[in-house]
Amino acid sequence: MTAATFPRAALFDLDGTLLDSAPDMLATANRMRASRDIGPMTLEVLRPHVSKGARAMLAAAFPEMEQGTREALVPEFLTIYQEELGRHSVLFDGVAEMLEALESAGTTWGIVTNKPEYLARDILPQLGWETRCAVLIGGDTLTEKKPHPLPLQVAAERIGIAIADCVYVGDDERDIQASRAAGMPSIAALWGYRQAHEDPAEWGADVIAERPAELLDPALWPSLRHLVGAT
Repeated sequence: MTAATFPRAALFDLDGTLLDSAPDMLATANRMRASRDIGPMTLEVLRPHVSKGARAMLAAAFPEMEQGTREALVPEFLTIYQEELGRHSVLFDGVAEMLEALESAGTTWGIVTNKPEYLARDILPQLGWETRCAVLIGGDTLTEKKPHPLPLQVAAERIGIAIADCVYVGDDERDIQASRAAGMPSIAALWGYRQAHEDPAEWGADVIAERPAELLDPALWPSLRHLVGAT
């Protein structure tokens, strides 16, 4: 029997998968609320919406506001968030060790996020990742973003590794939809952000992981070739 190995490449969503950025988002939302004489909201209320993007977080922060009015607040949200970026966020427990294990095994890793690329790129030096992250695709890098497969396809192309030899890890259904559409094996990260009605077991991920520490075990990482061979 061949010993389990890590994939040649691991691609990750950022917010809710590698980085617990909800505290930065909360600081942003509460600065906006304070400027409108509205009291602060709690992390518990905002957290389930973080992976859905700025518009979803604004809807949670200003639920009584008309949608068109909220839409006009997106630039303000992004400007304030850039000021709060990295001030309160932390890596999820086990992420640092997981990335070190991947690197030690010779695995290339990168980030594919729906966050605007300039914001995602700004966080890399704060984490010491500017030379470690082999590829970064943001939500505005290409003409499409997740759940479209193009960001994953381009990420694999840029690092020169076949899609069959990559695995994508994300905490949102769109991550798994993008993976499936690209033909890339996937892992659903249960430690991230999701709303109460969402059931990751229904997303169709190849593997479901409860904690980053589980990904220290190479046997947990799916391989497209193995999956095909098992069918």
